[in-house]
Amino acid sequence: TLRKPISQSSMADWASKNLNMHTQGIFRRRISISNMLSWNGGSIKKPMLITSNRAIKKEACEMFKLVQSYMGDRQTRMDRNHVALVTVTKCWSMQGLRDELYIQLIRQTTDNTCYRSLAWGWELMAISLAFFSPSPKFQSYLEGYIYRHLDSDENIAQRIKELVDLKNKKNSKSRKKRKQNTEDEGLPISTYAKYCYRKLQKVAVTGGKKGLRKPTVEEITHARSAIVTPSLFGSSLEEIMLRQQDMYPGHKLPWVQTQLSQQVLALGGEQTEGIFRIPGDIDEVNALKLQVDQWRIPSSLSDPNIPASLLKLWYRELEEPVIPQQFYKECISNYENPDAAVAVVQLLPELNRLVLCYLIHFLQVFAQPSNVGRTKMDVNNLAMVMAPNCLRCQSDDPRIIFENTRKEMSFLRMLIVHLDTSFVTGLV
Repeated sequence: TLRKPISQSSMADWASKNLNMHTQGIFRRRISISNMLSWNGGSIKKPMLITSNRAIKKEACEMFKLVQSYMGDRQTRMDRNHVALVTVTKCWSMQGLRDELYIQLIRQTTDNTCYRSLAWGWELMAISLAFFSPSPKFQSYLEGYIYRHLDSDENIAQRIKELVDLKNKKNSKSRKKRKQNTEDEGLPISTYAKYCYRKLQKVAVTGGKKGLRKPTVEEITHARSAIVTPSLFGSSLEEIMLRQQDMYPGHKLPWVQTQLSQQVLALGGEQTEGIFRIPGDIDEVNALKLQVDQWRIPSSLSDPNIPASLLKLWYRELEEPVIPQQFYKECISNYENPDAAVAVVQLLPELNRLVLCYLIHFLQVFAQPSNVGRTKMDVNNLAMVMAPNCLRCQSDDPRIIFENTRKEMSFLRMLIVHLDTSFVTGLV
């Protein structure tokens, strides 16, 4: 559910309290908030946001140059992939720079008269959101800014025209003019805004890139392509099936689900102690995620915990859980009744029913006594680690969450023990 973002007046109030007001001219006159938050072709001498951290003060000014380089407003010898990599790595490593980057991108995408530069600014924002979220303090401001651009394409085109006309009048005799470009180059701004809005909702909850390995060029490229081509992770089941229609037209189940499940078994996961409980190396899981998003499963895998961790992540990141939200109450009401629990499964939409039955069939392999002796993961443990990936409690009340967690686990346990999934055998 999307929260209503803060109002324009609240955003102005936030800016007045948090912006590090810049000055100009020999009399050091303060620049207005509207000018502070409008496209700037020059450099900045201090950060956009108030900070006492010396390292951030220094890095913020350098980062502004990187933002301008990525957007094509400053010449650089680096290609745009490398500029994005340097920018993202700085902020990924230094948490205090993240809000600074987002406010700089807000500035450079406001009243920008070059459409290509504007689009590239939004692209860099989308890429950044794949790696880290803004601070909770800044999130509502960024959300409000993005929200205003969800259906703004006509307004943007009109605004660019007005600004260009105004500049042409002022600079009619000027020799040096910035190249104007009102042509649509690439995607509409609303496409970037919609992607950023959804990405911000997710990254604020799940956090950004984890692990010790720094961002890579491959991850930058992947983050950019995800704007147009949705990832197999974080999408809806319907979107995933639509994407795989050309490659696997006869498949009734998501390719990513069946492939990762088969990999876990192929690597002896049903004989591995702590499978699904012990996480795989996070950097290796990230690397496998990139490959899977390109419809590839590497032959070099040796640790079943890697595909097992990625499989859990896939279920957990689905846009809507495998058991849709409207069935949640019925699930936790029937957590002790095997027949009622099985009956809920029959009510699910066909695709959700197939995906859930495949998962339960998969878990039933691990629940066999001969395997439990090796894995130390009995039906209770399996239900405990998998329930949060299938059901999502919407309450904010810690007591309700705690109480429902037990019921969610019990419901999934009922399915592993009692659901007949024999029809799934051989299904792809």
